Amino acid sequence: MKIAVATPPYPKSLDDGITQLEKLSKDAAVQQAEIICFPESYLPGYPVPEYHPEECSQGQLQAALDSVCRIAADNNIAIIIPMDWYDDGKFLNVAQVISNKGEALGYQSKNQLDPSEDPIWQPGTERRLFEVNGIKFGITICHEGFRYPEATRWSAVRGAQIVFHPTFSASEHEGPTLTEWGHKDNPYYEKAQMLRAMENTIYFAASNYASKYPESASAIIAPDGRCIAYQPYRQTGVTVADIDLEQATGLLAKRFKADTYG
Repeated sequence: MKIAVATPPYPKSLDDGITQLEKLSKDAAVQQAEIICFPESYLPGYPVPEYHPEECSQGQLQAALDSVCRIAADNNIAIIIPMDWYDDGKFLNVAQVISNKGEALGYQSKNQLDPSEDPIWQPGTERRLFEVNGIKFGITICHEGFRYPEATRWSAVRGAQIVFHPTFSASEHEGPTLTEWGHKDNPYYEKAQMLRAMENTIYFAASNYASKYPESASAIIAPDGRCIAYQPYRQTGVTVADIDLEQATGLLAKRFKADTYG
């Protein structure tokens, strides 16, 4: 099957984010991708001082999610859309999963917040496995995928063939000027993503914003750690790859002896 990761620009507003999402989802669907993943907190946009994401009520966020469901159904493509979300009195950083029929299948919350995010969101408490078109996958959001390998392994030991990794590691003002995926002088982020694939023998698919100074690219990484496709740095677009699910054996994840760690 074909999967896609999106590299959109930072949204100017909630409506602009939905417009960008629709365009990139259509582009991926034309290339016959069956599922597309967007970056962390894309609706309404990751909250950092240099950007000014729109403040949204739960009603506005629900209406945005309804729009994403329509886009998924119209284009016959499953969509992973990370967004802010209110649930049971908590303000969460989540990734919603929408089927290609437009059905909301639930969300994965960000459970391991970066220390800088403690004043923004509350951490989630559960992990979930999803299935779309016969493929099982998990989601680990940014910091928890980079710093907590257990978040990826949780999905892999339960049969996930892919873990999607929505991220925000970008700036418009300062940072490295990357030119080659995985280069030894790049920040560690791409190396960590490579290891999440290798140490579990699964595919790992990351999505980041298009920015002037990204610290990692949107990329699809094979179970042996090879980067099989990535979006050129600083360029908006979709990256599509044809993946061989027979390679996603989960062999090393299944051999994990949890009982020996106490």
